Amino acid sequence: MSAPRLLGGRYEVGELLGRGGMAEVHLGHDARLSRPVAIKLLRSDLARDPSFLNRFRREAQSAAGLNHASIVAVYDSGEDRTTEAGGASVPVPYIVMEYVEGQTLRELLNDRSPLGPSEAARIVEGVLDALAYSHRMGIVHRDIKPANVMIGSRGDIKVMDFGIARAVADANATMTQTQAVIGTAQYLSPEQAQGHHVDPRSDLYSTGCLLFELLTGRPPFQADSPVAIAYQHVGQPPPRPSSLNPDISPALDAVILHALAKDREARYQDATAFRVDLQAARLGRPISDAARGTAATLGAAGSAGTAGEATVAIGAVAAGAAATTLLPDGVRTAEGQGGAGGAADGNTASLPAIGHDPDDEPRRRRGLAYVLLVLAVVGALVLLGLAGRSFFTGPADSAAAKVTVPSVVDKPVETAEAEVRAAGLVPERSSVASSKDVGLVVDQSPSGGEKAARNSRVALSVSAGPDTVDVPDLRDYSQPEARAALANLNLKVGSIKEVDDSHLDKGQVVSTDPGAGESVPVGTAVGLTVSSGQITAPDVVGKSRSDAAQTLGDLGFRIKTVYVESTETEDSVIKQSIKKGDKVPDGTQIVLTVAQPPRPTPTTTTTTTTPPTTTTTTTTTPPTTTTSTTTPPTDTATTPPPAVQTP
Repeated sequence: MSAPRLLGGRYEVGELLGRGGMAEVHLGHDARLSRPVAIKLLRSDLARDPSFLNRFRREAQSAAGLNHASIVAVYDSGEDRTTEAGGASVPVPYIVMEYVEGQTLRELLNDRSPLGPSEAARIVEGVLDALAYSHRMGIVHRDIKPANVMIGSRGDIKVMDFGIARAVADANATMTQTQAVIGTAQYLSPEQAQGHHVDPRSDLYSTGCLLFELLTGRPPFQADSPVAIAYQHVGQPPPRPSSLNPDISPALDAVILHALAKDREARYQDATAFRVDLQAARLGRPISDAARGTAATLGAAGSAGTAGEATVAIGAVAAGAAATTLLPDGVRTAEGQGGAGGAADGNTASLPAIGHDPDDEPRRRRGLAYVLLVLAVVGALVLLGLAGRSFFTGPADSAAAKVTVPSVVDKPVETAEAEVRAAGLVPERSSVASSKDVGLVVDQSPSGGEKAARNSRVALSVSAGPDTVDVPDLRDYSQPEARAALANLNLKVGSIKEVDDSHLDKGQVVSTDPGAGESVPVGTAVGLTVSSGQITAPDVVGKSRSDAAQTLGDLGFRIKTVYVESTETEDSVIKQSIKKGDKVPDGTQIVLTVAQPPRPTPTTTTTTTTPPTTTTTTTTTPPTTTTSTTTPPTDTATTPPPAVQTP
């Protein structure tokens, strides 16, 4: 069995737990601390795009600063490299997170939906706890949805994926604009749908959508496309949750509707206020006046809509009553009596008699005939008058055929086109150079608020980006990565030349021409200087071993040292295995022969034993001449001295 993939020298990558638009999440094992972790890896097909790399790195930076019981903790982050089939080295960043044993809220909803009011409220209270903390830390989540909420095995709530700049458009669920994902369609705030900036209140709207789905089993808005859903978020009031689930209390209704207010100034202003009201609704306590006011306003708007429909019906009944008033025989209709049932089916037996006199019948008929004649004449005159007016001034309903053009400047083009079509007009886009984000509408004709004939065209000028851009810093990029980064800015790749001694792997970008940060026209060809992967051996003979190693190491050589006795300066290089000027691949080993002093010559001591020697010495004594002296006698001597003889 093959060894598991190891990241950062400590994290073993295990089975796949889930896959999203931007990344894959694997079960992992921290070998150093011996604990399970979750490892999020950027998808390999996105790893070549610098914008995705930057967004993924920003996620790690944003989430690493959050430490809260209701937020999935981020332990570590790093970057691995993988080699593609073509030999290109691609960076693959990863994030090491807390492993939560449980299931996502999406999985829970797939198993059973809707949830009970108490359970749903408790879950969302946990989400709001996490948001209150993250908002205090200055981080807006931007993508609150069931798939980003974990339910732990002990019922604990964990919100994950904080700080992600959304990177991939899901064909069924995600609203995007060029180079920027702005949220998931079913949980998108109106300001996100319109391409405006987001703030903490945008997360609260998305949380309101989440709570709506937990309680009713469906999001507040549904349609065939993300754009259509986004348009509903912008312009259509949500249904009252209790209309879909009668178990929802009026207080909980009011809390949800207040969270889903279109104007961010009119909804909850912070997660704490939302949570307080939600808990109060769950416990049967009074909720805030603001929430009750929103519910009352929406209720009045709904009643007004019903009244409007009733007005149409009443008008139709009135028209029918007016017609029946002209019926012969003096038959009175049920006008003013709560309905027209008596006359509607021709049965007048149930209607009260009104002084019927057979003798008055011919007279009454003649009077009625005169009335009908007069009315016919008046009607004819009116018709003639209207016809004459049409002849001179055009159709009477020409004004009614005009519609108000919506204002769509600064909105994503997809949203703008949806609004224009909804108004009964036909959008027509064209691209223009602009400093605004690519895909935003920078101008329109006719302007917003003007009247235009239904089905007429509205010209939309859409930003294609600026006509000049700054050359990005591509150092350390592979050539495919550099091409993608330049293409994203509408720049081309120019000439490519190789250089040695770049300290970079073969094929990686060393520099660009024009240089990084220089402003150039869109479409400019940018030359790339890339590493040849070769390094040139310098002459280090005569240098000290440490200086030679520093020089060679900086160039990318691997160094091996061999010591030999020499009369040269101690610790100096006396030989190198690769000649000066030779080019070799980066990372090649070079052998340095280094001098060390000769060892001193050893001294040998020999001990010799000499036997005793007998020596005979002969001495010859020469004859001695003795002079005899006669000493005269003294007065003290009485006997003559003996004669002295010389031997």
